[in-house]
Amino acid sequence: MMAVFATYAQTTRDVEDINEDNSWLKLGLNMGVPVGDIGDYSSFAFGLEVAGQFMRTDNFGLGVASGYTNYFKKSDVAGAQNFGAIPLGLMLRYYPEPSGFFVGSDIGYTFLTGDIASDGGFYIRPQVGYHTYDWNVFAFYNQVFNSSPSVDIQSIGVAATYNIRFK
Repeated sequence: MMAVFATYAQTTRDVEDINEDNSWLKLGLNMGVPVGDIGDYSSFAFGLEVAGQFMRTDNFGLGVASGYTNYFKKSDVAGAQNFGAIPLGLMLRYYPEPSGFFVGSDIGYTFLTGDIASDGGFYIRPQVGYHTYDWNVFAFYNQVFNSSPSVDIQSIGVAATYNIRFK
């Protein structure tokens, strides 16, 4: 609660104030290990990250996150297939300092592609990482919730993104 109060006590920016000092496009890569039930069928996940971020205050960023992650099938499991995940969500970040550690989460909906028993579901992706003016490197846990108990998609991994400034 103290972090929330500290965030709102700061001067906030309006969307009209977007410039290269407070907004950027994040592009990068992620890789992960499927865990839970999907770990029985998939051995590795690799994907692309894309997000647009606006620093609402000096410490709190929000934006839109998306990308694509491919889950590679285990070769020794009969019937296993590669499948993909396309998240579309709200990105929330808290940066205590201009450079250093950060925490955040992406929350939204993931669309699933390929031969899998679901079209998608709600997802959450908490993360902790390190950031500089140009780079973000972070560890994450990702879970896609859906109505099919046979499709429990969870993964843990790492990602790196590069900040491209809006001008």
